[in-house]
Amino acid sequence: MLWQTLQAKLSSVDMAGLAAAKDRPVVYIDTRHQLLCCVSEQDSVSQYYPVSTSRFGIGQQQGSFKTPIGIHRIAQKIGAHEPLGRVFKAREPTADICLSEDFKDDEEDVITSRILWLEGLQPGLNCGAEVDTYQRYIYIHGTADEAHIGQPASIGCIRMRNTDVIRIFDQLAVGDLVVIE
Repeated sequence: MLWQTLQAKLSSVDMAGLAAAKDRPVVYIDTRHQLLCCVSEQDSVSQYYPVSTSRFGIGQQQGSFKTPIGIHRIAQKIGAHEPLGRVFKAREPTADICLSEDFKDDEEDVITSRILWLEGLQPGLNCGAEVDTYQRYIYIHGTADEAHIGQPASIGCIRMRNTDVIRIFDQLAVGDLVVIE
């Protein structure tokens, strides 16, 4: 049922490239329940993962620190083959490793392990001008703050446990669709 619901949402939007969703999993992020799931055409949810979306809620506006909604695609995959907990600054791996047990609450939003950089596909909603997901640097990424996974705590991105983000990173491809509600 979820597959058909996602396909109906995707088909209601006039965008090129959505045919790829028919033979690839679609990532569905439920901000209300703080869950990410990968859904296949057989309507099977292959995995559920707890996530952490923005502590400021959902929203599209540049500078809002909110998690954007709508239909997105994975524009870039960053961090293949990096070790668990590798810290990224400006999407570049650093020499640092930071895992949950090393994290201090006063630290910034530490991006770790893998990055799936999202691009909005709906002009005026999450693409273009002041609402552009890609230009806002919205990612699905690992975090050193795993203690807050399952509750809104990020500053816009979708945070995952490091082992979970590595697992989905290896299964997903550039161009795969992501629906955030």
